[in-house]
Amino acid sequence: MEKISKSQNILFQYFQWHFFDSAKNVLIAWRNFIFFNLNYFSIPLLLKTLFSPWRRYRWAYPRGFSFGKYFEVFVSNLFSRIMGAIIRVVLIVFGLLVEIFIIFGGAIVFLVWILLPFLLIYGIFYGFKILF
Repeated sequence: MEKISKSQNILFQYFQWHFFDSAKNVLIAWRNFIFFNLNYFSIPLLLKTLFSPWRRYRWAYPRGFSFGKYFEVFVSNLFSRIMGAIIRVVLIVFGLLVEIFIIFGGAIVFLVWILLPFLLIYGIFYGFKILF
């Protein structure tokens, strides 16, 4: 960078910094936000354990045979799995909605960053137009 900076004028250095170096950093930050959200909501883990019992609440089947007890334990375990699936689906949907918000928000931030010099120049000319 030292060798390049001595041979270029400050305008070219600014354009290289703004459109290449900082744009790359904006994209890296955007990617970090996306991966953070996936880990924060644990979406891959929630998908793997979708039908696991909620909070690992399980009832053990009794020794000996009693149809009523077996049915009670079966319904309790089934209810625990259904509750786990419902809560996990709600968390997955909410996490994906936040992920979509991050994707659109990051795209807007990146486009504004790229267009910022042009918006600045337009604002200066528009300001002079209004003034005079």
